[in-house]
Amino acid sequence: MISGSFYALLAGFLGAAASLSAKLSLGADYLKDMCEAGLRETSACDWLHIPLRLLCGGLLFTCNAVMWTFFSKALRHCSSSARATVTTTASNFISSAILGRVIFGETHAALWWVGISLTLCGLLVLHGSTLQTLPQQEGRKDK
Repeated sequence: MISGSFYALLAGFLGAAASLSAKLSLGADYLKDMCEAGLRETSACDWLHIPLRLLCGGLLFTCNAVMWTFFSKALRHCSSSARATVTTTASNFISSAILGRVIFGETHAALWWVGISLTLCGLLVLHGSTLQTLPQQEGRKDK
């Protein structure tokens, strides 16, 4: 059986993939520039970037739909909703950073790295904690 944390990690990655698809389909001429860099014949790029934008738009909706499916499964399988939410958020931040660096050559300031480090520390605390019942509740369960 797959754990809720795995579903949360997948949901975060798919959220980043949806963001990437939105940036490619609605952003500046990223696809046209990539087309011109990859093909020697630039006249094909005058029309080829339009179906590529439509494809990225469809990928945006598909990634979002699958992301919400996995996030719902993560909420169902995790012991707390906070654990699923923080895991998904951390996975999304890290995936967005990696995809932004690889595809667009983006870099992040030191403050961004501090923020993601704090998020990951909180994630470790959430995953390291165990559920404990209060002594008052234990006495009530016996009755």
